[in-house]
Amino acid sequence: MTKIRPLTRHIVSINDLTNAEIETVFEVAQGFLKELRDPKIHYRIGRSTNLASKSILASLFYEPSTRTRLSFESAMLRLGGANITSADPAVSSAAKGESLADTIRVISNYADIVVIRHPRDGAARLAAEYSQVPVINGGDGSHEHPTQTLCDLFMLRSKKKTLKNLKVAISGDLKGSRTIHSFVYALARFGATIDPLPAPGMELPAHVDRRLREEFNCRMVSKDSGLTQSGTLDALYVTANQPHQLSLIPDPDVDYGPLLQQKIDAVYVTRFQKERWSDKDRPYPKIDAKFLGEDKFSNASVMHPLPRVNELDASFDSDRRAVYFQQAAYGVPIRMALISLLLHLHKSKTLRQFDSGFAKSKHPIYMQPIGVGLQCDNPNCITGDPSERQYAANKLFVVEEDTPQHCKLRCAYCEKDVDEGAADDFVVGDMTKHTYSEGLGALVRGSGERLRHLVIHRRAKDAAKAGFVSRTPRTKARAS
Repeated sequence: MTKIRPLTRHIVSINDLTNAEIETVFEVAQGFLKELRDPKIHYRIGRSTNLASKSILASLFYEPSTRTRLSFESAMLRLGGANITSADPAVSSAAKGESLADTIRVISNYADIVVIRHPRDGAARLAAEYSQVPVINGGDGSHEHPTQTLCDLFMLRSKKKTLKNLKVAISGDLKGSRTIHSFVYALARFGATIDPLPAPGMELPAHVDRRLREEFNCRMVSKDSGLTQSGTLDALYVTANQPHQLSLIPDPDVDYGPLLQQKIDAVYVTRFQKERWSDKDRPYPKIDAKFLGEDKFSNASVMHPLPRVNELDASFDSDRRAVYFQQAAYGVPIRMALISLLLHLHKSKTLRQFDSGFAKSKHPIYMQPIGVGLQCDNPNCITGDPSERQYAANKLFVVEEDTPQHCKLRCAYCEKDVDEGAADDFVVGDMTKHTYSEGLGALVRGSGERLRHLVIHRRAKDAAKAGFVSRTPRTKARAS
């Protein structure tokens, strides 16, 4: 008998929130700022309420954190609630080998809402699957950091009065920064032009780049108004105002000149994520007054999620464009708003709840029990952790492409695409007929209940070893 799970809502990706829900979070946060603002510092929460006096927040942190953990705990205290915390894995049951799945099943009986930070990509999603109460992602590996992005967007809106059609430069470690990954998705959804300024070898990950171009209607346009290819550093991500036939080549009748010449609205600086790189000694850009002295940056708000190391000159702190400490202060009202909405503490405003905690995916889900079929090939995915493997099914989104009968597979936990280079060798077995076919076309044709009867193998010989036979003599002969 399947256990009935209570309706709830989890936030593990910025894309778990619609644009309208993001605006609701901002409206509630602005209300807290108006009601509880420090009279001496306009962007700081200085008083408390008893709105959450009957609620408890559990902060479960497997990685170091200062701002995220303390701002969540401050937010809960400002709401009148209480905190319980596990901020050091060395003195928690994780040191004894306890799985995250078991930990979250226990902790969700102690608290009404949980915030988690974890070094593994997709850990927040796995935790949500085993929690009875709302789970908020406080940063998981190099995947995402959605609540930081809410703070960033709130900061941008407070300075620019809108989130529509901004031009934002992002500098530094774009590959390892989970904050950047959440941020660029949100920027694209609000119609931004994104100007990447990566450190050498630290460009946006391939799967983030693909999603921007293929799912968020971004186009790559070179800064000299010529055409460009993916991976070129001298290019902008330009978000189309209307859905269109996706292409890397701009429409010939679209004039990108004015957009390319538009001044930068914000510069977002990130540190070198050394904990995610084996090579700790790498060249890294430094943003200083000289760099920001160019005319295009004259009205740009300079942002940083903090902590800062050496990538942003401290002498810039007194500049009128420096907003990063105000940006950090907004962590309290934003997280107060999100906590109160997830706990349904407002009479007139709320976020939708779902029986799984997530809205239904627009992509079909391929799912097989542990040890059956294709597994995520991201080495840092939570599904690859030996202590968690027994709790994580092989769960992949089937993302259809424009080409008929073609698709790609995306891990439901870490959201990285399965190695496309090997996709041509994949075969799909039908467990009802014990036959297999080449390619992933059967996944496109199948949906819902039928996907449960299909199993993916990386090679034909793997399918044959598992007892499947080829649907065609030609494929069978080649497999032999």
